[in-house]
Amino acid sequence: MQLISGIPIPVRHILISTLSFAIMNVLLKKVTHLPAMEIVMFRCGVSMLLCFAALSNTGVSWIGNNRLLLLARGVFGTTALFTFFYTLDKMPLGSAVTIQYLSPIFTTVIAIFWLQEKVKSIQWLFFAISFLGVVVIKGFDSRIPTTALLVGIASAFASGMAYNVVRTLRGKENTMVVVLHFQLVGFVLGMLFTVFNWRTPTLIDLVYLFFIGVTTQIGQVNLTKALQGEKMANVSVYNYLGVLYAVLFGWLFFDESYSAMALSGIILVLSGVLLNYFYQQWQLRKLVPEETLSGVEE
Repeated sequence: MQLISGIPIPVRHILISTLSFAIMNVLLKKVTHLPAMEIVMFRCGVSMLLCFAALSNTGVSWIGNNRLLLLARGVFGTTALFTFFYTLDKMPLGSAVTIQYLSPIFTTVIAIFWLQEKVKSIQWLFFAISFLGVVVIKGFDSRIPTTALLVGIASAFASGMAYNVVRTLRGKENTMVVVLHFQLVGFVLGMLFTVFNWRTPTLIDLVYLFFIGVTTQIGQVNLTKALQGEKMANVSVYNYLGVLYAVLFGWLFFDESYSAMALSGIILVLSGVLLNYFYQQWQLRKLVPEETLSGVEE
């Protein structure tokens, strides 16, 4: 595995991505008084311009070769984004992010049908543990409306679909092209909705929206590079730092606190997801020699 300053490249991508998205979530929470699709439009618009600027120096066509898959990446990503923004407005930051972290489970289940991957019986137990955690979070936190919970689960499902598309595009499209189509679709759909539901942002809102776009771009580029990297499973565990960031930042910036039972629910969700991750790693090591699991070079 290639190293930079002692940190493997895939790990570096995940750490940068996770921190960037954590900062983005705090900024998003600051502008939830704006319509969700208006935030999507601004967020994707800034990232879209940054993508075009990056591609202009590479000579790579922004159109891409797998247009239907790129469009699907954009539609699923935008759906996940819109629904996640909704949950941020309706529940505490840590809870919203935790429910979004069900996406790896949906990624695995969807891959059964999309990529013909196998799921062992014990993995369904791990999935049940995570969903039990969601039930506990909802049952012991009155700040979480049922509708918002269901929307959050839908957001995680849409993310799972988007991640499977990204995996399908691995090796077929330039990383920046994949990121661009997500932002392009999000910007166009956001603009169409915003035309009928415009709310003028304040100056500070515009500052937040700009940096939402910047942190999104940093996070999305690094996430896509990691997802498209062979043996991504070796480093994906670091992505779950996002829940810790969300709970910490929610406490620091929004004075959010959690009961012992609500925290137990968060732990159950993460436990199920992490147990599934480590089980997959164990299964992989039974089939592939250890030295081939060291990661990839860019």
